[in-house]
Amino acid sequence: MSFTFLNELPSPAKIKQDYPLPAKLQKLKKERDAAISDVITGKSDRLLVIIGPCSADNADAVCDYVSRLTKIQEDVADRLLLVPRVYTNKPRTTGEGYKGIASQPDPEKAPDMVEGLIAMRKMHIRAIAESGLTCADEMLYPENWGYVEDLLSYVAIGARSVEDQHHRLTVSGFDVASGMKNPTSGDFAVMLNSVYAAQHPHHFVYRGYEVETTGNPLTHVVLRGAVSKHGNSTQNYHYEDLMRLCEMYDRMDLQNPAAVVDVNHSNSGKKFKEQIRIVKEVLHNRQVCADIRKMVKGVMIESYLEEGCQKIGEHVYGRSITDPCLGWEDSRKLIYTIAEMC
Repeated sequence: MSFTFLNELPSPAKIKQDYPLPAKLQKLKKERDAAISDVITGKSDRLLVIIGPCSADNADAVCDYVSRLTKIQEDVADRLLLVPRVYTNKPRTTGEGYKGIASQPDPEKAPDMVEGLIAMRKMHIRAIAESGLTCADEMLYPENWGYVEDLLSYVAIGARSVEDQHHRLTVSGFDVASGMKNPTSGDFAVMLNSVYAAQHPHHFVYRGYEVETTGNPLTHVVLRGAVSKHGNSTQNYHYEDLMRLCEMYDRMDLQNPAAVVDVNHSNSGKKFKEQIRIVKEVLHNRQVCADIRKMVKGVMIESYLEEGCQKIGEHVYGRSITDPCLGWEDSRKLIYTIAEMC
């Protein structure tokens, strides 16, 4: 075999035993899960704002960022529900580059999966404790779900994972809101098929066990733009795109039709400041069309303490080492603008 087996990873039960979520934070998570569920199901007319760094590479900077959202959440609580992005796994198009704190606790050192699982869990717990906000993460590796399932209030499935059978079936066992991004091709049918699969029960193999799931009715779509066959970014946040999605949702037997618009990635062409304009367009479309307002339940924004991005090793505190992000001041203003337009 071409595999070299380096370490046997500790089980999720062992990691959770060593790094438990305190009881008071368990209660907070339950309350936050219910609040997010109410938005997805339409019981609440608040808007989700899923916001934070492209990648959570540094616990001090990430927790600093998340804690700054606390006061804003108090100010906009009647209109918005803020969900910090604490993304600990990063997909790599070619397989090269920084793969997230779950793989590399120190971006300048070799991967260490055991320390990465510990660092991932400790950062999420710290973020909740310091901010009073439970967070979102991307489930790049379905086997990692057990290490954080008691911590996350929102899970995203990325554009390169959404067509994968294992991801779809694993989401069917989640009890929190889960956003399925459109694939990089932009195909809405593929995205909606993944929602259908995740909303229904399944019988499959997971982490060495034969398992059954009940289906996740909180599964919904995330529009992140696409890449054409010529390699150009194409957008899918415009009025016509949202109306088409409404029509496709109507034709499928899906629970709780809902969409979150990711305003970065291919929707912005990774021009991070365009996120401000795109958010405003999405909110305008919600204002002029009742069907869009009913379907679009949130926006997803990439934001950090310092705008832009940097190379690994430059050590600018609070600046992304992956995709470029909005800076804090622009982000703060944008959240208040969103609240005004809702």
